[in-house]
Amino acid sequence: MSTTGVRTGVWFIGARGSVATTATAGCAAIAAGLHPGAGMVTETAPFADSGLPPVTSLVFGGHDILDCPLPKRAEALAAGGVLPHGLPSAVRAELAAADAEIRPGGPLPGDTRTDEELITAFAADLTEFGRRNSLARTVVVNVSSTEPAPAAGAERLPASSLYAAAALRAGCPYVNFTPSTGLRSPALQDSVAACGLPHAGRDGKTGQTLLRSVLAPMFVQRALPVRAWSGTNLLGGGDGAALADPAAAAAKNAGKERVLADTLGAAPEGEVHIDDVPALGDWKTAWDHIAFDGFLGARMVLQTTWQGCDSALAAPLVLDLARLLARAHEVGLTGARPELGFYFKDPDGGPAALSEQYLALLAFAERLRGEK
Repeated sequence: MSTTGVRTGVWFIGARGSVATTATAGCAAIAAGLHPGAGMVTETAPFADSGLPPVTSLVFGGHDILDCPLPKRAEALAAGGVLPHGLPSAVRAELAAADAEIRPGGPLPGDTRTDEELITAFAADLTEFGRRNSLARTVVVNVSSTEPAPAAGAERLPASSLYAAAALRAGCPYVNFTPSTGLRSPALQDSVAACGLPHAGRDGKTGQTLLRSVLAPMFVQRALPVRAWSGTNLLGGGDGAALADPAAAAAKNAGKERVLADTLGAAPEGEVHIDDVPALGDWKTAWDHIAFDGFLGARMVLQTTWQGCDSALAAPLVLDLARLLARAHEVGLTGARPELGFYFKDPDGGPAALSEQYLALLAFAERLRGEK
């Protein structure tokens, strides 16, 4: 079983972004007893004896192409209401320690390194991180901005796949919390099959799609035909800027629409629109309009509005996933972990309904509890 004497690495791709900064600061706050672990499913009773690494044992690092130090990034998040007032000062030492473990990502414009050279460099960063900190293992978690799907026949791997390949080479379990390609590049399938590592993804389910995964089964179970389901997202910050690119937005929306198609049996009419509103910062508003038929064809409508902060919703989930995959790796589990589909829009197998996914997750916790 995992013990407090064992240290586990969490290596974020996009380590200076809002999600990674919130997760790093939040973990330090929970470890210090400053805040409870609200939103962390792994901090609930069913996971108490599953051998997960304690939050006090997690060591953070990562790759990023930005150079804003984590303490300063945390101050900006606190100013925007994402982090509690005063928290960046209270955990400044932990943020500074994590920032010292962040290495330059890529490829940046003008970078002449080949894919192989980039993968080798990224894998070396991971190996050195583990050695410096005497880590039992490191889980790589991709929380970087959504990238467009690669063009058919593209000769170069997308950045997300370079980092994913580096994780495999360094022997690290991998989580893709974004809609980006990651391990799903056709060029990596042989490596994925041979790696013997647990992995999970893709595209974390935090807000609008979380609500969709709850509501869609309700319509199915109550035999209420859905005629149309439309949605709009208004968001700012780095995600808003990244998703202003139509190709990146298309990659993001594919997961939102897949949840409905998988649950309802077919995709209903309607689309999801994503609008970049810089004034909203790290906060977003998601609105859904659902048209459905009732008894004797009565036309009815359900509208929902979700207002929240994606970083605060995502941060506890990536901490959950890092702990669960670290434990899976410890007990020798390999390959895609469909039991973790609870966390994703586009999971690696498993049921689509959130209630069924939760039961699968609880069964996974029970399995981990039984492992020595």
